[in-house]
Amino acid sequence: MSKKRLLFPLVTVDIALFTIDGGELKVLLTQRSDAPFRGWRSLPGGVLDPVVDVNLLEAANRVMLTKVGLALPHMEEVCSASGAARDPRGWSISITYLALLPMDQIHVVAGRKVDGIEWAGYGSMTQDLAFDHSLLLKRAHRRLQQKVAANVLPLHMLPQKFTLTQLQRTIETITGTPLEKSAFRRRLKEQHAADLEEVPGEFERGVQRPAQLWKASKDYRFH
Repeated sequence: MSKKRLLFPLVTVDIALFTIDGGELKVLLTQRSDAPFRGWRSLPGGVLDPVVDVNLLEAANRVMLTKVGLALPHMEEVCSASGAARDPRGWSISITYLALLPMDQIHVVAGRKVDGIEWAGYGSMTQDLAFDHSLLLKRAHRRLQQKVAANVLPLHMLPQKFTLTQLQRTIETITGTPLEKSAFRRRLKEQHAADLEEVPGEFERGVQRPAQLWKASKDYRFH
C-alpha cells in the first residue's frame, strides 16, 4: 500500500434503512456487484463524490437514489468508522446514516452497481455483512430503538394515513415491549398533539370496526 493512498482515505456513506413488513422490523440490504466483497450482502452505500456532493447527507441521498431509486423522508447521521483494516482498498472513513421508509413503499428495485436487493428481518439475520457493516447496522438499530423508547414517534415508517393501532404496533415491534392501549392513547393526546392530525371523515377500510385515520402533522420531525 502506497503512502499516497494513506494520505487520501476513501470516504463512504452507508445507509441503514428500516421499515416494518408483516409485523417484523426489516432492513434493506444490497448484493455487491463489485470487488471487494463481490456477491456479499451489505448496507446500501457509496463513495463520496466531492464534485457533485455538497455534503455527506447529500451523498447519502444520491446513493439511495442511484442504487435503489428511493428519496427518503428521514435520514440522520448515526456514527463514523475509520481505519486501515476495515476496507481492503485502503484507509477508509465511513459515515453511517439511519433512514426510515413507510411500510407501504417497500417495493423497490436494484439500481446501478447492485446485483440484488432484499428486505432482511433484523432479528433473524445470521450471516455477516461485507466490510464492518454488521457492526454499523447494530449501531443504527440501537439509535432507532433508543429514540422510539424515548417517546419519539416513528411516523416515517407508517403510510401517509394510519390508525393509532398501527402506530402502537410499530412502536412495539421496534422496542420489543408491549404497550397498554389506554395508557398509550393518553400519552399521544398529552405529549404528541402537535405531531398527529386526525383525517376528518376517513376511517380504516375492510374491517368490522373501522378506526379513525390519522396523519403526521406538516411540521413533524423524527427527533
